[in-house]
Amino acid sequence: MLTRNCLSLLLWVLFDGGLLTPLQPQPRQTLATEPTENVIHLPGRRSHFQRVKRGWVWNQFFVLEEYMGSEPQYVGKLHSDLDKGEGTVKYTLSGDGAGTVFTIDETTGDIHAIRSLDREEKPFYTLRAQAVDIETRKPLEPESEFIIKVQDINDNEPKFLDGPYVASVPEMSPVGAYVLQVKATDADDPTYGNSARVVYSILQGQPYFSIDPKTGVIRTALPNMDREVKEEYQVLIQAKDMGGQLGGLAGTTIVNITLTDVNDNPPRFPKSIFHLKVPESSPIGSAIGRIRAVDPDFGQNAEIEYNIVPGDGGNLFDIVTDEDTQEGVIKLKKPLDFETKKAYTFKVEASNLHLDHRFHSAGPFKDTATVKISVLDVEEPPVFSKPSYTMEVYEDTPVGTIIGAVTAQDLDVGSSAVRYFIDWKSDGDSYFTVDGTEGTIATNELLDRESTAQYNFSIIASKVSNPLLSSKVNILINVLDVNEFPPEISVPYETAVCENAKPGQIIQIVSAADRDLSPAGQQFSFRLSPEAAIKPNFTVRDFRNNTAGIETRRNGYSRRQQELYFLPVVIEDSSYPVQSSTNTMTIRVCRCDSDGSILSCNVEAIFLPVGLSTGALIAILLCIVILLAIVVLYVALRRQKKKDTLMTSKEDIRDNVIHYDDEGGGEEDTQAFDIGALRNPKVIEDNKIRRDIKPDSLHLPRQRPPVEDNTDIRDFINQRLQENDVDPTAPPYDSLATYAYEGNGSVADSLSSIDSLTTEADQDYDYLTDWGPRFKVLADMFGEEESYNPDKVT
Repeated sequence: MLTRNCLSLLLWVLFDGGLLTPLQPQPRQTLATEPTENVIHLPGRRSHFQRVKRGWVWNQFFVLEEYMGSEPQYVGKLHSDLDKGEGTVKYTLSGDGAGTVFTIDETTGDIHAIRSLDREEKPFYTLRAQAVDIETRKPLEPESEFIIKVQDINDNEPKFLDGPYVASVPEMSPVGAYVLQVKATDADDPTYGNSARVVYSILQGQPYFSIDPKTGVIRTALPNMDREVKEEYQVLIQAKDMGGQLGGLAGTTIVNITLTDVNDNPPRFPKSIFHLKVPESSPIGSAIGRIRAVDPDFGQNAEIEYNIVPGDGGNLFDIVTDEDTQEGVIKLKKPLDFETKKAYTFKVEASNLHLDHRFHSAGPFKDTATVKISVLDVEEPPVFSKPSYTMEVYEDTPVGTIIGAVTAQDLDVGSSAVRYFIDWKSDGDSYFTVDGTEGTIATNELLDRESTAQYNFSIIASKVSNPLLSSKVNILINVLDVNEFPPEISVPYETAVCENAKPGQIIQIVSAADRDLSPAGQQFSFRLSPEAAIKPNFTVRDFRNNTAGIETRRNGYSRRQQELYFLPVVIEDSSYPVQSSTNTMTIRVCRCDSDGSILSCNVEAIFLPVGLSTGALIAILLCIVILLAIVVLYVALRRQKKKDTLMTSKEDIRDNVIHYDDEGGGEEDTQAFDIGALRNPKVIEDNKIRRDIKPDSLHLPRQRPPVEDNTDIRDFINQRLQENDVDPTAPPYDSLATYAYEGNGSVADSLSSIDSLTTEADQDYDYLTDWGPRFKVLADMFGEEESYNPDKVT
């Protein structure tokens, strides 16, 4: 600061009184800012030229920034050669900061800065000066511009605008490996002095890293830095201006440096032997254990691949890598059996997937460990000797025939007996049975291949010691065909022959069908039945290809003589036992044209040649219809007359109600009931005495065999009597008998006649004597009637 003030004072002394000096006359008018007019005249010099317009110029002014003096800082002086010191010239100042930052003495032209200035805020100010006549206010000189520059001082320290920094460098890098370049900026004027010249240094982070003092490039300073030993580093960087000299200002920043991983470490098993225990019932493909090799590297450099070294027992297992944990997962490839082998031993190799060729010299990047697997015994269900069974049986095989057997064994150490049974969920029809001890399968019903050709069911084998342990096997039984059905003729069963047919003409080709399962290559033979071979009208020609032709044997056929012919054809198959059948074909004689095309085969064509015309036939048919109508009318009249007679005789059906309360004359006893009482209701009102019942004095009680009192029957009869006695509208049907209830304990079951035989002669009533005393009268009546039969041969 002192140096700059002295320099400013020297400049002021040199140019005092000469900043505005007379100029020589110029050939043209020039601006104050043009370089040709910036001519400084020393005091005492006289110009030999006359000034045309302007007689004064000045140089740039300088002012120190951050001036802290008590008085305004002197900047410079303006002076015109027209100013004779008589006080007639006035100086004015305008432009940047005029009046606020800079002031001018109107009389002397002295310029001062009235406040402290910051070059970093505004490096220079452009102002305009003018000299005017103090009385006339007219310019004595044209207005001219000049610049006041703010002189820089070292008042700003270097700053790291991008800090703090984050960088990375691979581990095991050589010395001098590039890490990062940092840069500090200084707000001071780089063109003036050393205020903005920065030098870089490391305050913290040695001896691992170094920095170039001029460029700020950070590099590694130690070889083979290992990430597994230390991964993060924090480096403190300083930037100092003034070229790093004493008194310069400094700024700092932090650089966080991370060592990135390289594959410089092989995987290693923490132990040489791994012991695993696996139940023998473990399913194929299941994970039975995990092993792990440790790799201190990171990311893909730590990815491990596991492999089973070929050897004893390794073919039963497989190993894969868990991508999340980098563990080796051992899986089962084949089933284990404790009874066969109890332990397995093999080796597993772990190696890196991504190798770095720079570290091959350190040795192989792999490791090996031994895996020992012990098989644990588990109680298992019985095991069938086959995964499935297929058997064959002929249809119609007798029930109980053994068609095969299944076998299952308990392979555990403590062997148990096995029991067999059919899984009824798969065989609901129960066509077969299985022996629970031997496992033999036999037929339970007659089999029909044409109904079901194949049976599919399951047999379950369980341990006697533990029935819950069971296994299932599928049984497939094919029903073999037996030649039990004869071949039959295929459609059509009816054909036609022309009246003008010639001998040897084939009128129809037939084939055969067999419901049996015909073997490949089976042949059918065709021939006439023996009874039809005598003087045949037609014959059968066998083509030896399972077809035959119906051949004519006559020269022409007449529908008038015979319309239909029936031809018995014998068809025989070639299976064992041989089956044959006789099939009757119907051959209809038809009228044909000369080309053999059928014209008509109906009945009308047969009768027309006799000589009757169509009109005559219609008349005959009309007569037949009239006769049929007369017959139907006569029958209808007869039925109507018979119906009227029947209704007259039965006009009042109440006459047929017969009283059976006594042992009287039966149906011929018409005195039992007075029908007049019903026809004249007034008689009922006048005479309350019932005429259909004899007086008590004349009624002799019937001698009945003693019977057991049945309370159910008594209650039922009393209830019905009470209901009819209290009903005033009920007619006196005292002879109506009800047989709808037989009571309890009856040994006769039902007395209904629905199930009776057609005639009484067909019935045997000897069983009535076994029913007890209640039915003694019936037994005597029907027994005597049967013995009295005069037609019975003794």
